[in-house]
Amino acid sequence: MTNTSNNAPTLSLRVIKKTLEAVDIYTFELASADGHPLPSFAAGSHIDVHLPDGLIRQYSLCNDSNETHRYQIAVLKETASRGGSLAMHEIVQEGDLLQVSLPRNHFPLSSSAKKSVLLAGGIGITPILCMAERLAKSAAEFELHYCARSPERAAFQKRIANSSFSDKVKFYFSQSDHPQKIDLNELLATLEDGCHIYVCGPKSFMDAALNIARKHGWPENQLHYEFFGAEIVKSETDGSFDVKIASSGRIINIPKEQTVTQALAAAGIDILMSCEQGVCGTCLTGVLDGIPDHKDSYLTPDEKAANDQFTPCCSRAKSAQLVLDI
Repeated sequence: MTNTSNNAPTLSLRVIKKTLEAVDIYTFELASADGHPLPSFAAGSHIDVHLPDGLIRQYSLCNDSNETHRYQIAVLKETASRGGSLAMHEIVQEGDLLQVSLPRNHFPLSSSAKKSVLLAGGIGITPILCMAERLAKSAAEFELHYCARSPERAAFQKRIANSSFSDKVKFYFSQSDHPQKIDLNELLATLEDGCHIYVCGPKSFMDAALNIARKHGWPENQLHYEFFGAEIVKSETDGSFDVKIASSGRIINIPKEQTVTQALAAAGIDILMSCEQGVCGTCLTGVLDGIPDHKDSYLTPDEKAANDQFTPCCSRAKSAQLVLDI
C-alpha cells in the first residue's frame, strides 16, 4: 500500500465515491486499494494528492478522525484554478487510483483550550467540520460560524443538521434571499481566557478574522489557521540574490524571474514542495544567515520576525545572500 514519491511515502488509494456535495464542490471518498486500514489522523489533518497531470495539491480530511477505512476530502472548483481543482472535478473519477501522502497536521486542535470558536468560510468548512465532530465527541465547549455565499454553495449542510452539535452552528449567507453577514468585530471583540480561535477559508476572510482578533488583543497562541491558497505579492524591489547551501558551501544565484525552488531545482537541488503558494509549509527551510523577504501565509508574524526559516517556493531575500540549512 505504501510507495515512495519525492523521498516521501505515499499511499495508493482508490476513489470509491465521488459526490456533488454543493455547487462546484465534489466530495471524494478514498480507500486503500488492497483493503488495508488507513493510517490514523487527527482533526485538522490534510493529505497531499498526486494528480494525474503531475500536480500535487493539499486537501483537508473531513471525515470522522476515528475512521480507518476511508479518507474523505472536498474540492471546490476554483474559477482561477491552476489545474488542481479542475483535474479533481473533470479528470478524477470513481475507480481511479491516486497516490496520496500520509496525513499531516499543521492545524491541530489545542488540548489546553477551554472553549473553541470555529470560523469557516466556504470550502474552509472541511477541516473545521472534522474539528467540530471531534470536539462534540469529547463534550468540549465550542461554537461554529459557517459563512458561504448561498445555501446552494454550502457543503455538508445535511450532515451538520443531523449532527449532535447542530445547535452550536450558525450559518451566514451573503447572497441569499435574506442575506446575513458575520460581524467578526463583534464576535471577536472580547478576549476570553482559554478560548482558542480556528479559522479556515478564503484568504480575505481569514485575513479579516485574524487582523480583527489581533486588534482586540488575542495572543498568537490562541489563534489557529490554515490557508488554502494565496496570491504571491510581487514587489518592484524583488531582485536577484544568492543562496548558499550550508552543507556544501555551494552558491546559487536566484534570478529575479525565478523562485528559490525553481533555481535550486535547475541546479540539481530538489526541495519537497506542494502548494507553491506559501500556504502549506511543505518546503519550509531553515535560514542560518541573511534576512528573508517573507511572502508566505504559513508562518506566524513572530515566526517571520525570527528570520530563521522561510518558504522557498515564494519567499525571497532582503539581504544579498541567504545561507540555507540544507
